[in-house]
Amino acid sequence: MSERDPFANFERMRREMDQLFGDVFGRAGMARRRTGFLPALDVAYTLDPPRAIVTAELAGIDPAEIEIQIEGRKLLLSGSRRPVESRTDVYQQVEIARGQFRRVIELGAEVRGEEARATYEDGMLRIELPLVREPGARPVPISKADDRS
Repeated sequence: MSERDPFANFERMRREMDQLFGDVFGRAGMARRRTGFLPALDVAYTLDPPRAIVTAELAGIDPAEIEIQIEGRKLLLSGSRRPVESRTDVYQQVEIARGQFRRVIELGAEVRGEEARATYEDGMLRIELPLVREPGARPVPISKADDRS
């Protein structure tokens, strides 16, 4: 009795699903994304000093190919990972996404974009965005009713 490969039909099923959903999206007038990728990222906030920290996984991307913009509470991150240029290699497996990317990150607080700093090391892009402190905000002390003098 021969063993059956449970994964043998996955590629065929994936193609059929792509065709099915591609047709549905096409008929609904929605564009289907064919190239590019979305890099993974983390968004964190610290209190001392108050800032937002966005870390994006961009291994294999030249920092010169990355663009960062700040529009209000939105951080726009875009760029591209160049395609493989070998014409002689025969690939068994391709999992590294290539092409254009664009991420729009809605921040949970106002930031001072002119003071933002970005560093790129070991394929990780780290963007630090100082938070805007409330203008003129100050604590109001509360006194007891019988302390009114």
